[in-house]
Amino acid sequence: MKLCPDNHFEIPEAFALLGIAMFVMGLRTFARWSSVGIRNFAFDDYLMLFAGCVYGLDTAAAYMAETQFLGLANNNMNEAYRRGLRPQGLEWALRVHGSKTQLVGWNLYVLVLWSLKLCMAVFYSRLTEGLFLNVRINIAYGAIGVTYVATVLSLLFGCYPLRKNWQIYPNPGNHCQPAISKVNLYVTVVLNVITDMYLLSIPLPLLWSLSNLTRRRKLLLIVMFSGGIFIMIAGILRCALILSNELIGPSSAATWALREIFVAVIVGNVPMIYPLFLRTFNKLHGDSEERIMPSAEKPPSISVTKEFSQEDSVVAELELGRGFYGGAAPRVPR
Repeated sequence: MKLCPDNHFEIPEAFALLGIAMFVMGLRTFARWSSVGIRNFAFDDYLMLFAGCVYGLDTAAAYMAETQFLGLANNNMNEAYRRGLRPQGLEWALRVHGSKTQLVGWNLYVLVLWSLKLCMAVFYSRLTEGLFLNVRINIAYGAIGVTYVATVLSLLFGCYPLRKNWQIYPNPGNHCQPAISKVNLYVTVVLNVITDMYLLSIPLPLLWSLSNLTRRRKLLLIVMFSGGIFIMIAGILRCALILSNELIGPSSAATWALREIFVAVIVGNVPMIYPLFLRTFNKLHGDSEERIMPSAEKPPSISVTKEFSQEDSVVAELELGRGFYGGAAPRVPR
């Protein structure tokens, strides 16, 4: 048995993705601050910041598991090898602490993903307020809550008592080996995919029913849906990697877990950031037109610049008075 197995956890990529995700969250927070002010932040604005902190902790846990504890845990040992390990030895300590870190990592992974699901549900609730989709939004809230509790309970009580999650000898069984536990894998991946599929299904009727939605806005929503599909694929692939190779699978799965969280962060923040870019683009475009056409030559009936707010841009496109940012959007004259 190698004390230091081959490391398949991509450390530079993990921290690069974390840095980009934090930057995107910062843009979202700035967009909200410039639009409604800090005092008018909504629940999901704070929840997204919380998810960012948990994401950072999950990345740190994965880093520690692979670098400080060499990717070792209480799995991939036969009975003779387990019996031969000394409780006071280095490998015993690495495996015990590695198992504890794996269990913590599982809980952080679930917490950040389900926090991002809740953020998306809140976004959909504002986008579809007053429409026929309200019942489906309420079902989404209930499903997210129930599946989160069920997943956490499986992580904490799938192996009982809790200390068996880091037991070395005798063999505690697969369900008490956090790095490769099939109970953790199946419960998490099934409930994760089911909730993601349901969340993706909510805005589809809205997307196809709005014939006046511009091609650019439809492309934005399609990109969001594509990101949601990637999130589901990444969750399934994470499970498959562990099941296919219990030696190096957990390290590879940790990388895919962080990729999954990263895409979920991007998908959850794009709708909030996009209007900010649109407003900036229109302002810069207007300024460039002013420089090209002197004021004396400008037709008096043409307004060269227009300041777009996030709510205005969405009202103009969706014609529903429901903003990406929520709240009471300006009414469209009939």
